[in-house]
Amino acid sequence: MEVKRRTAKSLVAKLSSVSEQTRTESLCELRLISKNDPDSRALIAEAGAIPYLSEILYSPSAIAQENATATLLNISISSREPLMSTRGLLDALSHALRNPESPSTAQSAAATIFSLLTVDTYRPIIGSKRDILYALIDIIRNPKSHPRSIKDALKALFGVSLYPLNRATVIELGALPALFSLVVKDGRVGIVEDATAVIAQLAGCEEAGDAFRKVSGVGVLVDLLDLSTGSSSRTKENAVSGLLNMVQCGKKDVSEYVKEMACIVCHGISDVAENGSSKGKKKAAELLKLIDTGSGIDGLQDLQLDNYGVLDEELNGFLVPIRTLGWDMVNATSIAGAKYRILCGGPRKLTPVGVVVTIVRETMSSPVMLATSTTRSGPICVVGLRLGCWIGL
Repeated sequence: MEVKRRTAKSLVAKLSSVSEQTRTESLCELRLISKNDPDSRALIAEAGAIPYLSEILYSPSAIAQENATATLLNISISSREPLMSTRGLLDALSHALRNPESPSTAQSAAATIFSLLTVDTYRPIIGSKRDILYALIDIIRNPKSHPRSIKDALKALFGVSLYPLNRATVIELGALPALFSLVVKDGRVGIVEDATAVIAQLAGCEEAGDAFRKVSGVGVLVDLLDLSTGSSSRTKENAVSGLLNMVQCGKKDVSEYVKEMACIVCHGISDVAENGSSKGKKKAAELLKLIDTGSGIDGLQDLQLDNYGVLDEELNGFLVPIRTLGWDMVNATSIAGAKYRILCGGPRKLTPVGVVVTIVRETMSSPVMLATSTTRSGPICVVGLRLGCWIGL
């Protein structure tokens, strides 16, 4: 250990050399040692390397920047406190993110920030650095960013968003449009999974409601849960988490709207509840329970159907008399021997596919047309085209 300590001190001392070649050689050695020998990381920090490495991040030399940020990343794996206690380190990392001389520099800088964010007490400190947050968002927004840089930036934003009070700031700086753009346009599974993980965290604040509405965010999360989209298990769990966070943390109108939308993909949520990870199953079950409350409608009554038709491939529609105390207060019923849950909500335009059903309320003079929004292979979700309400079966 003493030999390693002397080696670290010798290499760090060379970082102050007037010779650029000596400094570069020392940087390369420190990078390799800190990568391959975990014991050396703390020794390099103790030898006073971090202030030098921070200063080198401002260098116009791509090689110097790359080696300095990589060494800081390696040190952060084992010794985070020395980094956070070094004055100006976060500002230097911010500069490296905003002015990288190579993609590797941005990747290592973002990964270093994510490493620091694994410590709970550092999250509010890093979250207060708006220039760092904006730089991370700019990486995921820029179509020219390297895929590895995008992944590292997404992980860092995820770490920032784990602290609830940071979420509003991340949203204010424009993260959601960039995140949803990745989800919709980027076909790489890993990128979509990481982007939806950040979205799920940002959904857990009151400010998310308006921001999600501007980018049709709830609709995107709902689409990800549609079994026909082929989303990965992790992506679907993130979508469930995002919807659940919005229901729990959003304003009342947002919460009700999300529950109504989530009802459209009850089968997708149920799939997560049955086949997801332990955490995913728990969140999906909780979301289903919230949906099952009827989107906040109290006093649900039993809906009784008589003379119902049997759904088959030849039938285009059938007539059902309804007896209930209120059209918008329906709970459960049986159709063709199968039990369905019926929930009411706000207006939602959907393209009718599958079976067309005509339902007549006994006290109404004209029928209300309902059309299915999913195929017959999944749970039926119908839209009240006339009343402006939709009902999911």
